[in-house]
Amino acid sequence: METKAKSANSFQELVSECRKVFDSGDVVDVDYIMELLASYTSKPEEWKKFAKFDRHRYTRNLVDEGNGKYNMMLLCWGEGMASNIHDHSNAHCFMKNLMGDLLERRYDFPAEEGGEMVGRGTQDLKLNQVAYINDELGLHRVENPSHTDVAVSLHIYIPPFDQCNIFDPRTGKQNVSKMTFWSRYGKRTPFQ
Repeated sequence: METKAKSANSFQELVSECRKVFDSGDVVDVDYIMELLASYTSKPEEWKKFAKFDRHRYTRNLVDEGNGKYNMMLLCWGEGMASNIHDHSNAHCFMKNLMGDLLERRYDFPAEEGGEMVGRGTQDLKLNQVAYINDELGLHRVENPSHTDVAVSLHIYIPPFDQCNIFDPRTGKQNVSKMTFWSRYGKRTPFQ
């Protein structure tokens, strides 16, 4: 029997409900989390204290460590900013667009080093839309296609990870990238 996700009427309810979901077990119900994220309608006044921007790169801002079972963070995308093509270290990755527009480009894992990355398609993420990826589904790159507006997205990584692999789009060459937080709980972390 399918369980309908509780509705999150506020950002704080969303954070609290995620904690409850993962306090009760280790099984990740992808549909439930997708439905829970979709139930929240973005209200910037509720999450803006976590949204920290840098003019040179997109930022990862930790909202909740989820008792060590997941990381919830806001990613803040300046105009035209993008991530590298990357994997998710065998974690689940949920993403909800809270502000602006985002473009997700998906890729196959490279068959061998030395060739261009093969694209699997793109998805436009408009305000309040939700997406999901894991390593079985491939790699991705997220970007803010706007050159005039910023974007903010909410990400949940289950389990949390501190590094991932990034891939050169021309050669498929893989390198390890350490994950850092630009801020934690609304406070700037030093030297990130």
